[in-house]
Amino acid sequence: GGVDRQGVPGKMVDGEVPEACPGTSSEGAGKQSACAGCPNQKICASGEAALPDPALPAIARNMSSVKRKVLVLSGKGGVGKSSFSAQLAMGLAGQDHQVGLLDIDICGPSAPRMLGVEAEEVRQAGTGWQPVWVGDRLCVMSIGFMLPTKSDAVVWRGVRKNGLVKQFLRDVEWGDLDYLVVDAPPGTSDEHITLAQSVKEASNVAAVIVTTPQEVSLLDVRKEMSFCAKAGIPVLGVVENMAAFVCPNCNHASEIFPPAPSAPGAPPGVSGGEAMALEGGVPFLGRVPMDVALSRACEEGRLVDPASASGRELQGVAAKIREQLRVRFPEAATP
Repeated sequence: GGVDRQGVPGKMVDGEVPEACPGTSSEGAGKQSACAGCPNQKICASGEAALPDPALPAIARNMSSVKRKVLVLSGKGGVGKSSFSAQLAMGLAGQDHQVGLLDIDICGPSAPRMLGVEAEEVRQAGTGWQPVWVGDRLCVMSIGFMLPTKSDAVVWRGVRKNGLVKQFLRDVEWGDLDYLVVDAPPGTSDEHITLAQSVKEASNVAAVIVTTPQEVSLLDVRKEMSFCAKAGIPVLGVVENMAAFVCPNCNHASEIFPPAPSAPGAPPGVSGGEAMALEGGVPFLGRVPMDVALSRACEEGRLVDPASASGRELQGVAAKIREQLRVRFPEAATP
């Protein structure tokens, strides 16, 4: 039975996981015909793969000092999820909250650049890794700090990536945070399964789904919403990114990506990410346009000008996220 899908630590090995994998915790693990040829058939059949992950209690203890964990997810690459995560983290920190940003996009880390701390290094302390601090209220952890050069590729299979995600959650000294924003890679595979399993015993965990307006994006992003439902992760809402391009000269907004048609039964004019949110029964958090101010801010590692078109929308989205978290997790209220 299946290895990387289940995120079993240590002894599981990489390989071709059967499509009909019964799962490592099922009674048929390693014993069904679908398991034939799987490199983990023996360990699954022994029952060892179904044992509790010993890392989970340590992760829960380390995460207990973080009041709220916000997972930024999208089934589609290139929707601006990392830029949104960075801007959300900087925006929350700018409102006097203690914030962490965790970049678990192992093969495409961008948080160091988007926070303007590419030249920094992660330091090892006696009790764990020290995150890189961006001012007094924002810290960040990413594999991007650990690469010999910025152009070095991370060529890892699933088990090794899963192990690093757990280390980031278990061994980084996050300290007392009001928010931990987790920037996940696109898709619903190894890192996402490991993340979901690792935080399920932690409290106050929820997801924000990022998409662009067109159907080719929504097709994959709907799968991410389905993943959250299966993993038991509540969804705070949907953000439609790159909703339009705002001209820096005349401020006219042009739709670069044609929004997907309205969902059945949707009110007139409801389309794209808003229609998907309505279809999935989750809040729609807002539309963030493309503009020069946002692209420059991301390249320069700073918070976008709050007076710009994208800055105004991002402020509104962040306010809705805070409110959703306050309502969903009132016991973790932050002034």
